[in-house]
Amino acid sequence: MANKTYNKLNFHSYTFCIWKEVLFSEISDLKINYKSQSGSQYIFTAEGLYRISNHWGRVANCHWRLIPLADFKNQNTIVGFANWTDFYSNDDTSKLFFIKVNDQTNEVSFYHKLSLQNQEKVILRNAKETAKTIQIIKKILTETDWSKYLKYEDLDILRKEIVNELVNSEKSFLEIKKQYL
Repeated sequence: MANKTYNKLNFHSYTFCIWKEVLFSEISDLKINYKSQSGSQYIFTAEGLYRISNHWGRVANCHWRLIPLADFKNQNTIVGFANWTDFYSNDDTSKLFFIKVNDQTNEVSFYHKLSLQNQEKVILRNAKETAKTIQIIKKILTETDWSKYLKYEDLDILRKEIVNELVNSEKSFLEIKKQYL
């Protein structure tokens, strides 16, 4: 599946993108090209675009994630940059996304299937399934009430096993938990 080419005319229509936060000094000499109804400002370049905004995540019909320079707080105005090649088509029904969990930091992130490297094997989900699975994984990693009736010796090992199975299979959380009763 070839990726569609994105530019200043279509980047804002049903896309998924991971933006990287940059310092305001990076855009100090640049002119704002467009201001949206919600107040976000855009600067177009040949390589990509800058977005100056206080809201990220679900933006209209897009999923735009921000990789912050430091701890990100929504409602702070941030400058993000994305290359035109960082945009991928997005819709709510196609299985376009996969989940990755960083075992060291317990960070849970999702990515577009067209960003896969080396044909690694992943489970693809639609946007709603991805959001629901991430919510469950975060609960498993931070809470303990879900494990109350399960048989296990080490909660950290149990967490890793269940999260791994959620990420790498299409089994539901309930199906996975039944294995530990």
